[in-house]
Amino acid sequence: MRSDLQRQGQERVTRVGLKSLAKVGLIVLGSVCVGLGIIGIILPGMPSTVFFLMAAACYVRSSDRLYQRLISNKIIGRQIRLFREKRAMPMRAKVIALACGWTAISLSAIFAFQSVPLKGLMVALGIIMTVVILSVKTLQPDDMV
Repeated sequence: MRSDLQRQGQERVTRVGLKSLAKVGLIVLGSVCVGLGIIGIILPGMPSTVFFLMAAACYVRSSDRLYQRLISNKIIGRQIRLFREKRAMPMRAKVIALACGWTAISLSAIFAFQSVPLKGLMVALGIIMTVVILSVKTLQPDDMV
């Protein structure tokens, strides 16, 4: 009888330990995504919104405080809220994302890679990026309130 209770207690502790370990992992992953998003704001061609959306997804499952802090941010909070609520992007954000992405791809293909297959890979990734961005619904100006 006593060993059954001990086993149940150990299983409960193990479940709680795994849940808290998962929360810590999501917080760390979310924080890494925020860091990459900040770098993406500074470096042209590196995406930022994608990383902030991934951070929001991690934080919403692990830390309400960090999630609220992220979506209430003056610079990026509105974009995250709009995408999470409406599953759409403003036209301006799409144009900027495509322009920066294709600029980075073009510069990389011209200056960074000498190999034709690598240049082809860059163009293929650019096409995938374009298809993904264009497949997201476009927010109308009256929807952005």
